[in-house]
Amino acid sequence: MTRQADRPEPGRRIDTSVPHSARIWNHWLGGTDNYPVDREAGDAYAAAFPAVRDVARASRGFLARGVRYLVREAGMNQFLDVGTGLPTVDNTHQVAQRHDPGARVVYVDHDPLVLMHAEALLSSTPEGATQYVEADLHDPHHILAAAGDLLDLDRPVALVLSDVLGHVPNDAEARAAVDHLLAGLAPGSHLLLSHAVVSEGASVAQQGYDDTGAVPYKLRTPEQVRTLFAGLDLVEPGVVPLTEWRPESAMPATFDGVGWGGIGRLR
Repeated sequence: MTRQADRPEPGRRIDTSVPHSARIWNHWLGGTDNYPVDREAGDAYAAAFPAVRDVARASRGFLARGVRYLVREAGMNQFLDVGTGLPTVDNTHQVAQRHDPGARVVYVDHDPLVLMHAEALLSSTPEGATQYVEADLHDPHHILAAAGDLLDLDRPVALVLSDVLGHVPNDAEARAAVDHLLAGLAPGSHLLLSHAVVSEGASVAQQGYDDTGAVPYKLRTPEQVRTLFAGLDLVEPGVVPLTEWRPESAMPATFDGVGWGGIGRLR
């Protein structure tokens, strides 16, 4: 079963004059849903920080391993993925429904290009369900209300915030966004969160990206990422470099600039 909420207006304009982080991320992962301005900015970023493509792949790998854990070990079958980004391989619903065909997933984003490709996020199994909601991270009440059309918010939900909080530069606002979303979820819910972190190469590259006129992205320290899990019971091994969160045998070692993240359980 698939649903799409808040369908975008026909002909909604996509601004191709400035780069966009979701499209650049798509470019780094080898996708084609991007424009010359995105490829130019992404290549300039990679020239200043060559490891960025490995950073992107590490983040996707963590998401897949984290969702698998949430389904198979934590018993989660409801997911709220906020700041979805462009569809790639192993999207949240694909991983979740691989292990539980009845899993339900609500995706949330507000980028016009993501909206155009929302159908790729709605390819649910017959037993499960997916829904796409157009909403902004700063409007948790709308997100939760819309998610409640598909998810049972009286039961535990896995909240996914994959590399999205860097778009909230104020630390207090970022923490509040997490708190407001978790406040609408039942005890036993989980938070899966990843975040890009400060490193010498990434900081220089990020400044160059921010200077293009695109929406800035704030890199945070590992300690700042840890504070986003305040009040939650951390799942082992805690908040760590993404390549160190329950790694698979073939995974590369941690490298400079790789993002940090983890999973926490709501009491």
